[in-house]
Amino acid sequence: MANTSEIKSRIDSVTETKKVTDAMYMISSVKRQKAKREVLNTEPYFRALEKEISKLIKFIPETNNRYFHSPLPEKRLHFRHGILLITSDKGLAGSYNHAAIKIAEEYMGRHPETRLFIMGEYGKQYFDAKKIPFERNFDYVIGLPTVWEARKICFDLLEYFDDGRLDEINIICTDYSPGRLGECKKTCLLPLDKSRFYNHPEIDSSHSTEMEFWPDADTVLSGIVPSYLTGFIYSSLVDSYCSEQEARMTAMSAASKNAEEML
Repeated sequence: MANTSEIKSRIDSVTETKKVTDAMYMISSVKRQKAKREVLNTEPYFRALEKEISKLIKFIPETNNRYFHSPLPEKRLHFRHGILLITSDKGLAGSYNHAAIKIAEEYMGRHPETRLFIMGEYGKQYFDAKKIPFERNFDYVIGLPTVWEARKICFDLLEYFDDGRLDEINIICTDYSPGRLGECKKTCLLPLDKSRFYNHPEIDSSHSTEMEFWPDADTVLSGIVPSYLTGFIYSSLVDSYCSEQEARMTAMSAASKNAEEML
């Protein structure tokens, strides 16, 4: 049986651990609130872009714009796939990273030649340990997301798509759900599906207005889409970041509760 000094030492150790978990909980809470404020400030702009694309799709429904789904040439029977995987830099966030990695591995199991673009040191170290290659020149910090960083990520991925190295790019991120771990999902980033922009709530389909495009509708659409994708990537980064903080808060809250019971 432990003597008095050993018990006191154990109490001190658990008390210090609880201080750390409480502090980590508060830090994650502050980070989450800051990220939510940032996305609220930029959301109206990107919603407006989505509305404009919906207008364009309404007037040119048969567009063959390169950013939208179109039949592949006969000789290209298989897509050249790409995945933008969003993980965190650190662990201690419950199943947050594991859920995203699992979806990526399942997808790559079906498409072995997939190019992997990873954000977050956790994901990079995981695939490094498994000797699974990923794009090492794609090096972005996973800290508090910014629109500027999202724009750079967008244009990096667009280079792969525009020059034909990739036919399809998916993004794996985690939706933010206050109070619980959000749902991790895979969404096709490129090419876009026109149905995504049908029946926009702010567009009245009962009224038809003639529109003119300069120099042409396809050029206008090509100019708007990168900004829309920037907003989509930014929103995905912020949602994942908030989900990470929520998961870490849940993990730290459970650790603090366990420490209290031990004490």
